[in-house]
Amino acid sequence: MIENFKKFLNEDQDPKAIEKIAGKLNGLLMTGEEVEYIAVQKKPAVNFSPDCIALTNKRIIFCRPKTMGLSMEFQDYVWKDIQDCHLKEGILGAEFSLRTVRGQVNRIDYLPKNQARKLYTIAQEQEEKQREYRRQLDLEDKRASAGNISVTNAAQPQATTTQPSQPTDDPFAALQKLKTLLENNLIDQADFDAKKAEILSRL
Repeated sequence: MIENFKKFLNEDQDPKAIEKIAGKLNGLLMTGEEVEYIAVQKKPAVNFSPDCIALTNKRIIFCRPKTMGLSMEFQDYVWKDIQDCHLKEGILGAEFSLRTVRGQVNRIDYLPKNQARKLYTIAQEQEEKQREYRRQLDLEDKRASAGNISVTNAAQPQATTTQPSQPTDDPFAALQKLKTLLENNLIDQADFDAKKAEILSRL
């Protein structure tokens, strides 16, 4: 199994730890989800069961072995729920932490600095995608509000002149944008279905 994860060993990760966590992650991945990076904790003392962080195209997964490595605790956060990620480097390693939009915080310390930097770089790329996703949703909401206002005004008696419908309230264009966001993993299927239903309800 480790052959499939050689790309995660570029920053001197422990192959045995990667192989172990890779086997566990295989049963957790959703349809269309791929592991992009795995970082392994390296404490100064002997650590037979180090903590790990796995980044996928959909989530951050914290992996913490329990009971001397006989069991594993997983904590996962989808990218759209993450507000920001932080990296703090020290003498003996680095600490990677995240904060969710609801204010939850999670962190792992004693990560090798090169692995922590790689984590942070990937996280920053995902944060940029999520900012764009939120901006698109905000634009759609504003367009929907503007479309509702123009319909109300058109229904008033004094609006006697006929005008073409606003191009910004084109439901087909909005649906196409939603589909693009879904295909680029900027929204999940539930978000897509909810916005699609909202747009169709205005037809």
